[in-house]
Amino acid sequence: MAQGLIEVERKFIPGPGIEERLQELGGILEHRITFRDTYYDTPELSLMRSNHWLRHREGSGWELKCPGASGISGPHTEYKELTSEPAVVAQLCEVLGAKGLGDGSVAAVLGPLGLQEVASFVTKRSSWKLVFPGVNEEEPMLKVDLDTADFGYAVGEVEALVQKEAEVPTALKKINSLSSMLGVPAQERAPGKLIVYLQHFRPQDYRRLLEVNSSTED
Repeated sequence: MAQGLIEVERKFIPGPGIEERLQELGGILEHRITFRDTYYDTPELSLMRSNHWLRHREGSGWELKCPGASGISGPHTEYKELTSEPAVVAQLCEVLGAKGLGDGSVAAVLGPLGLQEVASFVTKRSSWKLVFPGVNEEEPMLKVDLDTADFGYAVGEVEALVQKEAEVPTALKKINSLSSMLGVPAQERAPGKLIVYLQHFRPQDYRRLLEVNSSTED
């Protein structure tokens, strides 16, 4: 697989006063933005059923999330993020068993790979960064996103991006510590926006996905 950053994150249901709590912990508001995400898959959900998530974000471009390999269980997710279009195309071809499509644009291979839109929604997000106590300046800050989708679902996520699998346990420890400071129950598993969207608007696809896993991705 092509190289990409490893995203380690934990989703939670934000309670009242969450932004005030972030400020108390030294959180810095980076920005408030609104964007549309559109997800693509085959009619059989071949990508999602293999824990791969293809998304086009308005203003940002394509991203494919692929399962991580640390094997650490818990109320978190770990994904390798691919954003280079040739890398995304190569991984899509590998997962879907296609050959001879080259390394061009993602849009150009949607049709040949049988990929179609399965979900599209708008999110309002506030993004926060926190310097974790005792963290070296070279280490990445933790990021907290607070999202509200246009279909009414609100979810937060504490995230760290690391370069290597060996860095995942340390990142996870920081994520769980900050989650505890934010009042997140230790074993809370909040579903991602996409899962809730499918549950509400494409229940047959939602049930199909539940047959193979209980992923909480986007």
